[in-house]
Amino acid sequence: MSLSAPGRTEAGHPASTAGARRVATIAFTAQGVSVAAVYTTVPAVTEHLRLAPLLTTTMMVAVALMAGGGSFVGLAAIRRAGPVATMRGALLTAAAALTLIGWAPDTKTVICAYILFGIAVGALDVAVNTRAAAIERAYGRSIFGSFYTAWSVGGVAAALLTAAAARLQWPVSAGLTVQAGVLLALTICIRTHLLAPSEGPSDTPAQPPLGRRVWSRLLPFGLVLLVVYVVDSTVSAWSAVYLRQTLAASLTVAPMAYAAYQAGTVVGRAATDRLVQRFGAVAVVRTAALSVSGALVGMAAAPGWPFAVLAAGAVGLGASVLAPLCLASAARLRPAASEAILARLNLFNYAGVVTGGAVSGLLGSTGQFRLAYAAPAVLAVLLLVGARHFTRPPQATQGAVPPKS
Repeated sequence: MSLSAPGRTEAGHPASTAGARRVATIAFTAQGVSVAAVYTTVPAVTEHLRLAPLLTTTMMVAVALMAGGGSFVGLAAIRRAGPVATMRGALLTAAAALTLIGWAPDTKTVICAYILFGIAVGALDVAVNTRAAAIERAYGRSIFGSFYTAWSVGGVAAALLTAAAARLQWPVSAGLTVQAGVLLALTICIRTHLLAPSEGPSDTPAQPPLGRRVWSRLLPFGLVLLVVYVVDSTVSAWSAVYLRQTLAASLTVAPMAYAAYQAGTVVGRAATDRLVQRFGAVAVVRTAALSVSGALVGMAAAPGWPFAVLAAGAVGLGASVLAPLCLASAARLRPAASEAILARLNLFNYAGVVTGGAVSGLLGSTGQFRLAYAAPAVLAVLLLVGARHFTRPPQATQGAVPPKS
């Protein structure tokens, strides 16, 4: 582990802060790769081990439940070793879990592997978001969207890799081993860059009591995040299965809906920070909510897999801005305790994943996948109510030079 000195870039900006942003971007990319690798290989793992549809649904729900618990494992690790070390440990564990899923010889082994992955991704989630919140405070402007853009780019790359492996008729073990190798390569690139004291909290966050008032202010963000992840899990966890079972797509084509969804999020998240600076977070969230609702209806009514792939991309375009803006606004409720805020906010995240994943999986197992995509369209409209709670990031300290992007 190397610690960069608090030097200056050629433009006179803090090198440590710019380096911290690069490292966080790598970590978000790796998280996107890991999640996509799991979700896009569900049909192949199911067929390889001849798993019952209900068991597959149960495993995806278990991943979400374990991720919720993993958030608190990550919180404890952050307080002991810092967010960067927690990122590394979580990514190594996720890589091991992916390899185990691919090579699992039986049902019990693959269940244990999915549980291990859930814990790892939950810990990784709170670590990367805690670090991102600290870096955004150092910049004094909205940059959360750029991190989630990297997350989506990783997801697109992993989904396309899954499709390519299926096209080449690789066994699922080979495909997931390659995905694990990608995670290891990205983990090697993660270094520690200390933020200057004036730019934000240290790598070892304080632990002040949160108080009841914070929880009442956190609830609107939690409900928004719950709905967002109901939508996200319905598309992410089950779009490949939807294309395969309902729309008769091949194993090569099945991951393309996930890839399109993540491609839509890349476009949306790349524009998020500029849109927020120009129109404000409230207007962006309201527009995104309406877009998501309409796109989900289109996905539910898709006459064939090409239309479903396009609709999935449209869902990603609208949904992309919601999670990063929600997390960024919530973290600003108590900057000195952002890791505790985000760990608890993750409970709503994974509650949404569990709800969306379980309901969609159960409907899909009974041949009603179209209804599974139509129902969240109604929930997406409810996001209009929570939009007013979103805030802009505070401006950088007067006289300070913002870090170079």
